[in-house]
Amino acid sequence: MSTLETGTDHLLGRIDGHVAVLSFNRPEARNALSDEMYAGFGKALPLIAANSDIRVLMLTGEGVAFCAGGDVKGMHANNSGGGQKASLEDGIARLRFIQAAVSCAMRKLPQPVVAAIPGAAAGAGLSIALSADLRVAAERALFVTAFANVGASGDFGMSWFLPRVVGEAKAKELMFTSPRLTARDALALGMVSEVFPDATFTDDAMAYCQSLAQRAPIALRYMKENINRSGVVTIEAALDAEAVAMSRTMSTADHREAAAAFVEKRTPNFDGR
Repeated sequence: MSTLETGTDHLLGRIDGHVAVLSFNRPEARNALSDEMYAGFGKALPLIAANSDIRVLMLTGEGVAFCAGGDVKGMHANNSGGGQKASLEDGIARLRFIQAAVSCAMRKLPQPVVAAIPGAAAGAGLSIALSADLRVAAERALFVTAFANVGASGDFGMSWFLPRVVGEAKAKELMFTSPRLTARDALALGMVSEVFPDATFTDDAMAYCQSLAQRAPIALRYMKENINRSGVVTIEAALDAEAVAMSRTMSTADHREAAAAFVEKRTPNFDGR
């Protein structure tokens, strides 16, 4: 295991085999978001994207929460303070920048991203979880859109990711009414793929990611790229991109290994070539 540099203690990073792990690390604040976290994503995600030995990114949280979203106490303090505030346009520019560095960057990351949710995922924390390709949760996990509860419309991609996961009408219901969803509720809605026991969640989530990392990494990258593209292109463009990706993946050593393993009735050993 080796360290993955994030530049901050608010976002811990490490590499375990072929899996990179980023972990929100403000457990005393239920891992509420901070400027240091945004900078950490900005530093770590490009390093992950450029490292072909990393096949999966697991995003999780320290302690009993995934991420509580924005720091509401900090928002209140800023609203109540008498100091000079940034202009509205500066605020918009800043939010655009940090959203791109986190949610958009994870969406565009070549490797599959798994959000491993040990507890509460609320507001922007839920948005960031939804920007992952897959999600797994502990039994104790809770999911809350939360924005309506603080008179805000939502950020970090909630309005884009949530309808793609649960459908438009359900997304509107969840955002308008902000119910508290259990892990089993989230599983029924397709928001998570697996629910693991609280006591073994850390190990189970890592095993899930390590299992995914054993699959053909080049093929997984092209699958992610194809599916991400599918919502914004015509069928003709999608088929053309599939033809390119299919031809490239079937020319790899991984494809030859998989075909040989199938014939020989053994588990393939992929090395990403």
